[in-house]
Amino acid sequence: MDQSSIPFPSQAFTYLSSAESQHWWFRSRNQIILWSLKFKTGRSSIRNFLEVGCGSGFVTSGIAKAFPAAMLEATEFFEEGLIIARQRVPSCSFRRLDATLMGEDEAYDCIGSFDVIEHIEDDELVLSNFYRALRREGFLLLTVPQHPSLWSAADDYAHHVRRYTRSDLCRKVRRAGFRIEYCTSFVSLLLPIMALQRYFSRNNEYNPDDEFKISPLLNLLLYLVMQVEFVLLRGGLRFPAGGSLLLLARKP
Repeated sequence: MDQSSIPFPSQAFTYLSSAESQHWWFRSRNQIILWSLKFKTGRSSIRNFLEVGCGSGFVTSGIAKAFPAAMLEATEFFEEGLIIARQRVPSCSFRRLDATLMGEDEAYDCIGSFDVIEHIEDDELVLSNFYRALRREGFLLLTVPQHPSLWSAADDYAHHVRRYTRSDLCRKVRRAGFRIEYCTSFVSLLLPIMALQRYFSRNNEYNPDDEFKISPLLNLLLYLVMQVEFVLLRGGLRFPAGGSLLLLARKP
């Protein structure tokens, strides 16, 4: 699917940027991403980093703070997201990019793409582009939504092409040439609640306010559950199931 054909609402970036910094899911995902980059790559520093599909720049801003010495680049298909991201992270070099048309060759030490490739029909082409763009021993870090059985109106609203199984994601990453270093589910402790919510709302029209404009108390409680999950991840537990998957791979 040509990304230009995706009817992504431009106002969504403004909506997201106002919610991300306080919302339990975005804060928790950032925490897990940064921990993975710092402690699962085996590197205390990253020379350069490319984020593909940066949205409004929330993850980019976290990476910029965690790795201040890194040369940071970020791309986004939609200019509406780049406008906000540039304001959020002035130190980062931003540009518009269709990930299916990446042409870089051995240019980066690390590439991250967070909840992006599920939007793209030819995700294997994109993974091959990531492989080519990385230097030898470079890292790829991905997050994607997990479990096709959790498909709901929220996925339709977000214009997802798929939700992944762990075996499907691992197979595609390996087929691109990567060696998988680490893989775990997350949003795992909350999976039963998520499944019930998806089941009972399956016939309802999706309203983003239901997920983003939640009460401060509920937001705090969900964040605290994710903190427990984060402690377990840091302790070495790998969750077999969850709302999302995180995968770290290396280019041999």
